[in-house]
Formats: sequence, structure tokens, C-alpha cells
Amino acid sequence: MVKVKYILLLAAALLLTACYNHRQHTPDAWDLTRQQLDSISFSTTHHYSQNYNFVVSASSLPLADALPDMAFDTLYVTSGERIVVADITTVPTDTIDSVWVKVARDQITQGWIRESELLQGVSPDDPISQFIDFFSNTHLLIFMAFCVIVGGAYAMRRLLRRKAYIVHFNDIDSFYPTLLCVLVASSATLYASIQTFAPESWRHFYYHPSLNPFALPMHLGIFVASVWAIIIVGVAAVDDVLHRLSASDAMLYLAGLAAVCAVDYVVFSIFTLYYVGYLLLVAYLCYSLQRYFLHAHYPYTCGHCGAPLRRLGRCPQCGKENVR
Repeated sequence: MVKVKYILLLAAALLLTACYNHRQHTPDAWDLTRQQLDSISFSTTHHYSQNYNFVVSASSLPLADALPDMAFDTLYVTSGERIVVADITTVPTDTIDSVWVKVARDQITQGWIRESELLQGVSPDDPISQFIDFFSNTHLLIFMAFCVIVGGAYAMRRLLRRKAYIVHFNDIDSFYPTLLCVLVASSATLYASIQTFAPESWRHFYYHPSLNPFALPMHLGIFVASVWAIIIVGVAAVDDVLHRLSASDAMLYLAGLAAVCAVDYVVFSIFTLYYVGYLLLVAYLCYSLQRYFLHAHYPYTCGHCGAPLRRLGRCPQCGKENVR
């Protein structure tokens, strides 16, 4: 009993004592200067910092050779030229924009410009960002909506008169075109939703894009994954259409499919900004699936000639009776 008592006391002493490990101080780990801390803070809120690269998208940008209180000359950078952020500072006396950015095209051409003026005339030097910038232009969307709807309506009328195949109306027995249209509509809705409810995360993605959905926040990862799905399903749709239709019919069908996808993108990306797109998306999903499974899906084939059949019975091609 005495031994057991001593063992319990020893165990209690071990449980109540511990060694404290004094961490080694690493002065170079977070020994940052005030300027470096300010740069990190600025990058967090503005999504770019010193040494960030832009491409000039405006016709020209004026650069002052010094800050406003000392400037006496103006230089210009023109459309398509690449510039780099050389320095960032604040001018509290400026009532228009207190943030001034120094950008440089080369060693000779460099100067200061207000951040608001700079961001209106440049885009990040990244092909993904420039692609986003192209499709985010409001005026372009309105112009595309007008042209696509008018052109799409005219093309559908011509195709329907010729009894040609077209997705949702006179479709073929392939689910890929319907799935492609649904993916485009869903992606456009998600794209507009992110811009509405998470604009800062979208802005950060715009300045630092990635095609890896697993390296992004969930909502952005889902959007990028949907874009990859559109590409994969699009390739499968083109391949399936080319195998099922003749060359002329396939070209007409793919042109109509592209028109429907363009209308889906424009309509859902615009109407989601006014919260109507969510109801339209549900209605469109129901309509697309109903049209395919009731009017385009052929679950049977004729046992004699191999023609697709929507239901068992007499084959419209060879006249043979098909039963279970």
C-alpha cells in the first residue's frame, strides 16, 4: 500500500509539472520596417502593391514627374504599354484622391498619378484578368444582349423553317448540348452573384487570378470549376454532334447551340444583378430537362434498322414492329 501511495504521488507530481520551452527569438522573421507593414496593409485592402504589373487599356494616361505640389511636367503612357508600380504614397491635401501611385514604363518614362485615374485606365498584366475585364464591361454586355437576341431570334426562325436540329426545340438524342446550356446559365448566375454579394473577393481574384479551383475560396472555386466543366462538356458536345449529324446539319446545330449559350450568358448575368435571374434559372432548368426527356430523348432503337425510337411500336423508318 505504501508503494502504491508513493506511485500515485509521483504520477500526480508529473501531471502538475511541465517544462517551459523558451522559443528562440528570430529577429528577422517579423522584423519588418514601417514601410513594409504599410505595404502589406495596402495590399490587403487594394489587392495590389509595389512591383505589381499593369497593362494600359486607356488611350493614354498622364503621369506627373513629381507629386502635385512639386510637379511641373507631364509624361504619357499609351494603350498596350506595360507599366509597373514603383511607389505608393498618400497626399492628405489632395481632395480628389489622397492615394498617389508612381508607375514606370522604363527608366526614363515614370511618374505619379492618382490611384482612381490609374485603375480606370489599366488592367492587370495577366491574360485571365484581361479576359475578365473584357466580359465585365457593362456597355459591352448591353451591346451583346441586343445583337445576340436579335441575331439569335432571326437564326432560330430560319432554322425552324428548315426543320433543322436545334437545342431545346428540335433537339438530337444527346444530353451534352442541353447540359452545356444549363452549365452556361448556372455559371452566369453564379458570376453575377459573386459580383453582387462578394465584390471584394472577386476583386482580389481579378488582381490575382488562378485556374485551380482548389486554391480559391469555395464560391470562387465552384465558379472556376464550372468554367472547366463548360469547356469539357463543350468539347464532348461538339464531338457527339459531329458523330450524330451530317456535316451541314452539324454546323447549323452547333451555330444554334452557340447562339443559345450566348443568350443564356447575357440574360442570366444581367438579370441576376436584379435578383430575377434566380427564378429564371429554376424555370430554365425545368424547361430544359422537360424538353430533352419528353421530346429529344430516344430510349429505344429499332431491332431491324437501328433507327432511334421514342417508344416501342412500329418503326417510322422501316415499318417493322418493335415489342419487348
